[in-house]
Parts: sequence; C-alpha cells; structure tokens
Amino acid sequence: MTIRNLEHAFAPKSVAVFGASVREGSVGRVVFDNIVSGGFGGEIWPVNPKYSRIAGRQCYPKAADLPDVPDLGVIVTPPETVPGIVRDLAERGTRAAVVITAGLTRENGLRQAMLDAAKPTLFRIIGPNTVGLMIPPVKLNAGFAHLAARPGNIALLSQSGAIATSLIDWAADNNVGFSQIVSLGDMADVDVGDCLDMLAGDTHTRAIVMYLETIPNPRKFISAARAAARIKPVIAIKSGRHEQSAKAAATHTGALSGADRVVDAALLRAGILRVKGLTELFDAAETIARFTPLKRARVGIVTNGGGAGVLAVDQLMDCQGELAALSPATIERLNATLPSTWSHANPVDIIGDASPERYKAAVEAVAADPGTDVVLVMNCPTGLGSPLAAASAVAELTREGMVAGKPVLTCWLGEQTARAGRQILQDAGIASFETPADAATAVSYLSEWSRAQRALMRTPSSSSEEVTSNRDAVLAIFRQVAKDGRRMLTEPEAKAAISAYGIPVPETIVARSPAEAEAAAGRLFKTSEQIVVKLLSEAISHKSDIGGVVLGIADAAAAGEAARAIEARVRKHAPQANIEGYAVQPMVVRKQAQELILGMNRDPIFGPAILFGAGGVSVEVMDDTAIALPPLDDVLAGDLIGQTRIGRLLAGFRDRRPAHRQSIIAALNGLSQMIVDFPCLVSMDINPLLADADGVIALDARIEIEPGSVEELGPNPALAIRPYPSGWEKAFSACGAGYHIRPIKAVDIALYPEFLDKISPDDLRLRFLSPRKSFSDQMLKRLTQLDYDRNMAFVALDTSTGALAGISRISCDPDCVSAEYALLVRTDLQGHGLGWELLSQIVDYARADGIRRIEGIVLSENSKMLAICREFGFSITHLPNDPGLVEAKLELG
Repeated sequence: MTIRNLEHAFAPKSVAVFGASVREGSVGRVVFDNIVSGGFGGEIWPVNPKYSRIAGRQCYPKAADLPDVPDLGVIVTPPETVPGIVRDLAERGTRAAVVITAGLTRENGLRQAMLDAAKPTLFRIIGPNTVGLMIPPVKLNAGFAHLAARPGNIALLSQSGAIATSLIDWAADNNVGFSQIVSLGDMADVDVGDCLDMLAGDTHTRAIVMYLETIPNPRKFISAARAAARIKPVIAIKSGRHEQSAKAAATHTGALSGADRVVDAALLRAGILRVKGLTELFDAAETIARFTPLKRARVGIVTNGGGAGVLAVDQLMDCQGELAALSPATIERLNATLPSTWSHANPVDIIGDASPERYKAAVEAVAADPGTDVVLVMNCPTGLGSPLAAASAVAELTREGMVAGKPVLTCWLGEQTARAGRQILQDAGIASFETPADAATAVSYLSEWSRAQRALMRTPSSSSEEVTSNRDAVLAIFRQVAKDGRRMLTEPEAKAAISAYGIPVPETIVARSPAEAEAAAGRLFKTSEQIVVKLLSEAISHKSDIGGVVLGIADAAAAGEAARAIEARVRKHAPQANIEGYAVQPMVVRKQAQELILGMNRDPIFGPAILFGAGGVSVEVMDDTAIALPPLDDVLAGDLIGQTRIGRLLAGFRDRRPAHRQSIIAALNGLSQMIVDFPCLVSMDINPLLADADGVIALDARIEIEPGSVEELGPNPALAIRPYPSGWEKAFSACGAGYHIRPIKAVDIALYPEFLDKISPDDLRLRFLSPRKSFSDQMLKRLTQLDYDRNMAFVALDTSTGALAGISRISCDPDCVSAEYALLVRTDLQGHGLGWELLSQIVDYARADGIRRIEGIVLSENSKMLAICREFGFSITHLPNDPGLVEAKLELG
C-alpha cells in the first residue's frame, strides 16, 4: 500500500462508530464516550442494530443507513463481523477505518477476509487489535485510552497499545502535547512506513517518536524513514531483540553481527536517533527539534558548582561525547571577567556566588570560542546567588535557544528553588534539564542525531568509481563453485574473488598433497624467506582451532612435514572431515600491523550487513566490531572505522605510525561493491586483514554463496538501502543546446529556485493542479532527496551552464505494481523535445524496474501534456466525478 486515502484517517470530518454501546464497561461504550467527550467537531454517528439512540444521538443499524459517507470508521465489533463492515463501508464510499477489534488472525482467515474486502477501493485499515487513534489538534480520541492527550507538535507511533497509553499518561504530567498518536496494532494494512510517509508532510508535526517491536517491511520502512528524517527529527525505541541465529553461522561475522547491531546500523542510515528509555523519547525530541545538525558537538560547560560540572563531564564521556578545549584567547577573556579562583579550564566553574552578570560574561565567552559547538549552562542553588536571576540572564542572551548561533542546553539543579528558574528558561525556548546526567545525555542526542543525519545524506552509487573491480572474474569463480554443488569457496577461490575487487592478497599455491606442498614451497622460497601452510577443508571453518595453520616455515622439506602434521591433527580431531589440500603462501611479516576483520552477513530483516573491527583469532573475545549497511562510500566507510576502538589505534600511537587509512576504506568499499554486484553472497570473512602504514593485505578469506542465485544481476535487491542508480545517464541535444539527463541528487536542491523562477505561474498550476506561489524548504527536500526505491526522478541539466531545465519523476506503490508520474520543463525550453526525452527516460526506468503501470492525473486543459501522453500510447480517461481532470495511464506489461 501507500499513503493513498490515509488522509481520511488523519484528518477526518466525520466518524462512524461501529459497535457503539450503552453497556457500562464495554469497549464500545468507552470508545464512543471518548470521541464525544473529547470535543470532536465533526459528525459522530453510532452504529449498532441493538439501539435506536445512544447518548442522545440517533443510532444506525448499518453503514448503508448512515445519513452521509463517514470519512473514518471506528470498528469495535466481534471479529467475525469486521470483514463485512469493511465491505459495507467501502461500498458506501468510506476509505479508512480504525479496527480496534482483536482476534482477526491469519490462522482463522478473518485478517485476509478483511483485507480482501478493503482491496478493491484502496480502503485503509489501522489495526486490528489497536488501542485506537488520537488526533489532539482536532480533538479526536478514537480509542479506549484512559486520557485524552493535549495538542502539541510531536507525533507518536507505537506498536504497543500499552506503551502508547503509558506515554500518554506520562506526557500529561509533563506538559507534552501531540499532533497524532497512532496505535498500530497488528499492522494488517497501515504500518510504520505508511505513517512516516504521512507525517513527513504533516505541517502540524515537528518531530516523530516511535516505539517499535518489529519491522515487517524493512525496505519500505527505511525508505519512508529516510524521507521523513530529511525534513524533521525522528526518534525511536526498538525493543524485542531478535534471536541471534547468526551465532550458528559458519563465519565470525555471523556470530558478531547480532540483530540489534544491525538495527542500530539501519536506524543510523535512515537518519533516526535511537534512544533506550521511554522518557528519553520526548527529551530527545525536545532537544533535537530545536536545532539543525552539527558537524561536531564539542561542549563548553559553564557552572557555579564544580561538582555538578564534573558529573556532567562523566556522563558526557559515558555517552562518547567531546569536551571542548578552550583557546588561550578565551581563557584570557574569562580571566578578565571572573574571580581569580575560577577553574581556568572547561568546565568553567564561575564559583558559587556567581551573579547574573558573571553568568552572562562566561556564557558569551565560551560560546564565542571557535572550538565550542554546544554550550551547557548549569546552576546549583546557593545562598549567594539567585537561580531565577541567573536563568533570566541566560534567557536574555539567547535567540531561538542559541547564543552566537550555537545550541544552549541548561541544567538548573534542585527542585523548590530551581523549578521557577527552569520555567523561565523553557519559556525562552531553551532546553532545560533537572540533572547533570540528563543534560549531558541531551548533548549526546545532538551528537548522535547529527551523525545520523550525515549518514542519511549519503547515497552511494550502484557502481562506485572508487572501486576497481572485475565482476566477470568473480562470476566465473562463483559459477564453478555452483557447478561443483558447493556453497563454500576454498581459501584460494575466496582470495581470488576479493582480489578482483581491489583487496590485496598474497600469492597462494594450492597443493593437493604434502609432496605438492613441498614443491610449492620450493618455488615460493625463490622470493620469500618464510612460508605458511594452511589446511583446505570445506568441513573445517576455523583452521587455527585444530592446528590447521603452520607459520614461519624456513625450508621446503619443513613445508611437507607441516602438511603431514596438519593431516594427522585433522584425523585426530575431525576424522570425518575431508582434506581437499593445502594452501601454500609467503609468510607476511608486518610487525606494526593491526589485525582487522572485514565481513558480511545476511540479516533476516535488513539483508546484507557489513562488519568491521579488530580481527585475528581472538575476534569474538575482543568483540570490537561495528556494523554498517551497504552500499558504502569513503565517508560511510570512514564512519564505520571510527565506531571501533581499534579505529583509534589505527591512527597511530607511541612508536607506531598511522595505518594507511585510505587502503582500509578502499577494502571496505570493495567489499561493499561486491555485495551490490552479487545477490548470491550469503556471508564473508576477511580475517585477518593486516593494516599498517604501507597499506593492507588479506591473509585469509572465506565466502559462502547461494548456488542457485549466481546468475542474478545486481544491484542486489536484498539491500535495505537502494544505491544511486548509476548507468541511467544520457545526453540530449536540441536547438543548439546540450543537456545531460541523470538521476536526481540531493545537491540539486540548489538548482530549484532559479528553475522555478523560469516557470510561468500557469505552467506551475498545470503541473500541481492548483496555483502555487511558493515552495517551502521541506517540499524542496522531498522533491530532491530521494531514496531511489519507491521514488525516482531524472533531471535535465544544461551542459554549458549546469542549470536545471526539466524534471520527470515517478512515485511508486511499495508493491511495485503502479507508479504516479509527473513532468515539468522550464517554460522557455518547451517545444524542443526535452519533455519527450525526460518522459521516455522515466518510462524506460519504470519498465526496467518491473513496474507494470504508470499513471497520472492531468488537468483536461493541459493540452501539451495530453498530446505527449497520446503520442506515448497512454490511455486517457475522463474522471466521472470531476470533468476538469483526466487520468493518463500507460501499461508497461
């Protein structure tokens, strides 16, 4: 489904309650009373054949008897009646319902019967088994929650009714209001992704908070979340960790990429801030909704109590925060205004008798320091200074919660005397917290959200220019493995595969017997001082565990003996294992190198995931790894390295020179590109990957494939994040001008103002079906920052000036059956064939992507658009309910 018809649920003007009752304690009674007592201004119709009137209102037997078509149905009837009620509502013209009733399951067939009744008219269902829907701005409380939430600008999506009602209760006592509250229930139809899509464009919603237990349609969720998070803050709790079935996998990566780590990686790439506790949802929302993302979050602290400052620093460090280092100029400035006993460092302790003027001077100085990004101001109650006066002084300095353009967070400790001070700060639009830990945690929200926003804006290509690859060579290896009926590549095959994607490996000779191992060693000793002999056995995953690796061999005879010794150990410890041979390779000695692991594994929800961290035989014990979702680029790969402890060691320490960071990034990009190119990849280990100042080299590699999927082409459809669709570019010339047509990029938002200025008001009206005087920044972001999954757009750029000349786009239903198209060409460039080329490009893309049909609503007076459609083969149908509109439809097969 999509957001079609959801507006009837999120902005209803009339409601019909099926199962409304007068019986005390019944759900039907509670739901109906909540709607009536909540003050909903639209029509409210009770429906129940048992009653003629309920609460002074006429009660109707069934949907067909209602005086008008309700925008929203609320269903609180026995489960077996729900499919019929949905069918009756759909036939009446209603397009959305909240199904509070539980018991509609796959097993009893009622869930599917309900969906079948809804499908012909795109009737939307929230639920079943939901607490209900609340829209406080219109005073609609369509559910059985015990309280009506107050209006506000935070939207709440919850997969747990109990959590939803608990948060409503908490919010009531903490002056938090909502724009929407959706208890999603069993999500038979409307899910988190649909709601995120709807809320992204909701002008009443400033931030979205979510309680998640599962993500049933991950690609749709990621797509919708990325679209929403580009426009407003999205904060989530994800509970219910999945069983770590990956522990049973054959690779180290499988054991280390536990499901919750992948959730972290997915939410990060979606631009979502993940928090741990329920109350943190609102603290985080209130904090990050005030500010734009930061490049860094170096914190300068001003406090009148040294102990409070130390507590804040402790919590900041626990949250991987960064304390600002004050410049000498700032220290001198503070020296000139503060008592000589001040701390002379950050935190800036301005002493317990601090006056309002001292607070002002210190905050201004710290905010002016170029090494400070965020200012945390703290106050401890004393008999020598007024918390209210200090709060007023800080409030006077701020503009929209900032000083000198930098976010200001505050912590007025205490309760009796501090409460009024916190109120002054909050009234001035300044985030205020009760404890140092809460304040420092809020700083970490800014830092983590900013990191998520940076990850969100990255959309690597499906064919990275940063990776040198030989796909044909790897395909030949995979074909041979599949032909042999194997899933696991041998070590030499795996090394050859990763080498084809730019990851250096040592020369490896495969020996089938100890005698061949001795001969191979003789050849290698011509260029190497020492060699290594390794076991090759499909049955034994980790060779070191049974002594299957012998290092530091100094002559050929010793190599033969090493192979025989390995064979003896295998017969003792794994007698059933088949020995395919031995890998003989030079001994790589790089004394200052760090051992790393690179790998991939298929997460059951989010698909392929990349692992990076500290490698070697103790990889699980060290457990110093991080997860990212492909595709990667240089920035994302660098961020992945930075999430690990070994990432700091790679920067160099004591006598160790920094490792060649770009070589590590190139290896990660090569792994990422391989995942994009080959849907058949199941898992991979590159362990160890040695990294030092001279670069990287992979000493061992393991790859598992799905033999039946070897011939599937990339980009990998299992990727949760679709890469930028490279290969869809072309040149076009007309009337002496050249144009470059390519998929849209986020940076194209800068081209829109000039482009829109050169489109006539009438052309804008024809494109958007109504007059448009301006385009908000939010709308421009939605038009340009796509995820290339459900939405796609092509731009035509003037090759001489880089100016935007025209755009074609489609917005696809998640089921990939149909897509709505749009086309807009600059007024002064129309009639030159540019519109035809852009429409041709988007149609070709839709067909290649498996979309069966594209369609659009066109004003009947838009003769130029209709002429192009007819030439293209679109069918044109006049809409019966609106003679001014026609539907253009093209079947793609």
